[in-house]
Amino acid sequence: MKQKNRSEISTESTWDLKPLYASQKKWEEDFASLDKLLEVTTKLQGELGKSPSNLRKAYEEFDKLDRILEKVYVYAHLKSDEDLSNSNNSGHLNRVTAKFAEIQGATAWFQPEILALPESKLKQYITDKELVFYRRSLEELLRDKPHTLSASEEKILGMASDALSTPGQIFTALNDADMQFPEIQNEDGEKIVLTHGNYSKFLESKNREVRKNAFNATYETFTKYRNTFATTLSGAVKTDVLNAKLRNFPSALDASLHPDNVPREVFENLIKCVNVNLKPFHRYLELRRKVFKLEKLEMHDLNAPIVMGCKSSFTWEDACEKVIESITPLGDEYIETAKKGFKQRWVDIYESKGKRSGAYSSGCFDSYPYILMNYQGKLNDMFTLAHELGHSMHSFMSKKNQEYHYSSYKIFVAEVASTTNEILLHHSMTENSDDQSFKLYLLSHLADGIRGTVYRQTMFSEFEQTIHGNLESGTPLTADSLTDSYYQLVKKYHGPKLNPDDKIGMEWARIPHFYYNFYVYKYATGFSAAAALSKGIMSGDQNKIDAYLNFLKAGSTKDVLDILKDAGVDMTTPKPVQDTLDLFNNTVKQLEKGLL
Repeated sequence: MKQKNRSEISTESTWDLKPLYASQKKWEEDFASLDKLLEVTTKLQGELGKSPSNLRKAYEEFDKLDRILEKVYVYAHLKSDEDLSNSNNSGHLNRVTAKFAEIQGATAWFQPEILALPESKLKQYITDKELVFYRRSLEELLRDKPHTLSASEEKILGMASDALSTPGQIFTALNDADMQFPEIQNEDGEKIVLTHGNYSKFLESKNREVRKNAFNATYETFTKYRNTFATTLSGAVKTDVLNAKLRNFPSALDASLHPDNVPREVFENLIKCVNVNLKPFHRYLELRRKVFKLEKLEMHDLNAPIVMGCKSSFTWEDACEKVIESITPLGDEYIETAKKGFKQRWVDIYESKGKRSGAYSSGCFDSYPYILMNYQGKLNDMFTLAHELGHSMHSFMSKKNQEYHYSSYKIFVAEVASTTNEILLHHSMTENSDDQSFKLYLLSHLADGIRGTVYRQTMFSEFEQTIHGNLESGTPLTADSLTDSYYQLVKKYHGPKLNPDDKIGMEWARIPHFYYNFYVYKYATGFSAAAALSKGIMSGDQNKIDAYLNFLKAGSTKDVLDILKDAGVDMTTPKPVQDTLDLFNNTVKQLEKGLL
């Protein structure tokens, strides 16, 4: 079965980018306007210390520039992701990223000029009525002071940003466009080209040989390019380490935590808590081995359903209906907005040749919060839809309730709303089913969700910590060292109940998030926060529901940990993570009772 070309996908199944730009000509006009907007901000250089009104005007002009830059970038990257082999679209994206780097360099004077003001004047500005709206930004700027360089140095780093992002760009081009996987046979003996999109479907096959062949074909293909992938990942980590050193951070990890104002203890508590709670995970793997009646569990056995005979295929319409039903507790406005999103074609639904793999939510202040899917009809795909819709609704509500300047939420809370939606979907499907077998199937899905989002992402985080630490101590990253480091972590996390094939050591090469500088731990903390918040939502307590909706509306008006505390979750303690791992343990016990 060949992949469809983009032109073979029905219009109704693709996202509608026309509300963002009705034509390429309109995009070109906005792109051309960036130079004029940049010129306006440049004229303000040297003027910020003369009066509070000058600084207020600068903030306003920078927001105008950023808003258009964000808009042209989002359109270009969405168009590029439709087909990564389309050189015309990738060319537009390259133009934007180059322009972004140029603008970063040309506007790099802004923060250093503010921070160079006498402390007395800065304190005066922070309390001045002209700048009351920007008070939080000024306070955050003061927190950045030890890590802000001179104007000329900031200009150099801004101009270099595009070049320094090259490792990630090469990874994306190789992984999603150039690398080709072989054909393998499905359960019916039909030969199908293996892709990023259908790989997970093969791993869920009831036929162990199909799972094994898909696993082997994937990692044998990645192994052919192991040195190239090692070079790109090493380049990305070198960039993280360089940035941390230049900005006077103790480590790349500390640099990554700084923008969210998250203490290092949050990251370290997560890893410690998960490592202390590996036994329930090993118990779950042993349950899988017993259910499958295997002498030894293999890596390619981890995604196959342990509850057989349940419906595991859903049409797109089924998925939309189930997701909408699950978010009912969040109220009419939330539900109607989500329905509108499907009608307005926020979602690009199906896989096609050259399309970016995976799924995400992306947009800007002036666009829909678009969703990219590669929908295959699996239960996991339905949960992916719920997940990405959570992101999009978070973005929609934040932008609806905040001015542009504070409308974007911080990365630390980015995975909270998405995972809350997943937990609500699990609860809804369980409550609305009389099929005990299907309920067991959903329990296994919950267990796999926690396994994949908390245990697995924490393992990824520990890998990131290891490879960044190696480079910081002067140890180079090679294909062999990366593979060995990853393999040792797989063995530690999965324990004696699983026989890890050597090939799994190459999994580091297929994880795009390793190019995002310590992003993945936020999936685990986000799941933990979501578990607590969804419990409050499902209780029907209107105060807790309102607190959650206020969380979605908050944007970046407060520090992320304070926003979560307002919603009822304190992530400065290990409790949310421990509660989530206790939930996993209880879920495993229920599965043992139902399956053994």
